[in-house]
Amino acid sequence: MASSDELACVYAALILADDQVAITSDKIATILKAAGVSVEPYWPSLFAKALDGVNVKEMISNISSGVGAAPAAAAAPAGQAAAPADDKKAAKKEEKKEESESDEDMGFGLFD
Repeated sequence: MASSDELACVYAALILADDQVAITSDKIATILKAAGVSVEPYWPSLFAKALDGVNVKEMISNISSGVGAAPAAAAAPAGQAAAPADDKKAAKKEEKKEESESDEDMGFGLFD
């Protein structure tokens, strides 16, 4: 779980990104000071170095395509291999379901 120092720096970085201001350790520290939040002195510089050259707005708006793309691509071949067996099981279940829903099993028809 993230500490309050980390969260404060994340929010400060997001504020800077939203205002289209370069994210530097000095600017993060200035925002934290204005908010009355005290953090360890290494956090602002750590976040500034981590976000150097990163378009934060683009990263946030494309987070689902970047994170989910690799696992979904890796899972596709495994899913394709299991698909024929799953299709047979599904067909058998549908067959059994159709048999149990027929009018003959109930002993009467709809228009009898």
